[in-house]
Amino acid sequence: MEALILIVEDEAPQAEMLRYNLEKEGFRTVLATTGEEAVQRTEVEVPDLVVVDWMLPERSGIDVCRQLRARPDTRDMPIIMLTARGEEGDRVLGLEAGADDYIIKPYSPREMVARVKALLRRVQNQVTAERYEYAGIVMDLVSHKVTRDGAPVHLGPTSFKLLEALMERPGRVYSRERLLNRVWGGDVFVEPRTVDVHVRRLRKALNDAGGPDLVRTVRGSGYALDAQKA
Repeated sequence: MEALILIVEDEAPQAEMLRYNLEKEGFRTVLATTGEEAVQRTEVEVPDLVVVDWMLPERSGIDVCRQLRARPDTRDMPIIMLTARGEEGDRVLGLEAGADDYIIKPYSPREMVARVKALLRRVQNQVTAERYEYAGIVMDLVSHKVTRDGAPVHLGPTSFKLLEALMERPGRVYSRERLLNRVWGGDVFVEPRTVDVHVRRLRKALNDAGGPDLVRTVRGSGYALDAQKA
């Protein structure tokens, strides 16, 4: 699955340089030019990683970091802070605000791509698991068994993969395109609306025992597994 990188940079040449080099490496990118726009974009679709400039209109990169770290769906998302401020105190402030890495301008595009890949590898290693638990749902990836509040949930192979994707990051909104890549793979042509059909099947299987619906539909965006919806 292609990782989605949110670039938060108000200087157009810097933003385009970042976008070009990241997309050349196979990443998908989305741009925001203000701190406020960055936060709004993460509410529509949570990216896999954020590259955020310290100095931004409306809301600083420090404020963006703090707000993202305060939200359950973005709390563990990797963040790289960009800044021209190289003093030790500034670096400490950026890291304490929630940045995972800190790059001082000017920087090498090759170094940026390497830092992005390293952070994504670290996160991927952290989310690798044999068992997920959320809001009464227990998913055993070894035995391929799912229960909800102790009762078995019977899922087909596609519904199982779909639930696995949603269980990796509860509360996170996944677009149809991202779920298509995650469940069916990028080399298979499947209509985006196929996701809706399988989400309905997954909902029915999870709710057969009469529990609240945990699958949240975000109009125009996608789906999330979210107990706050219930």
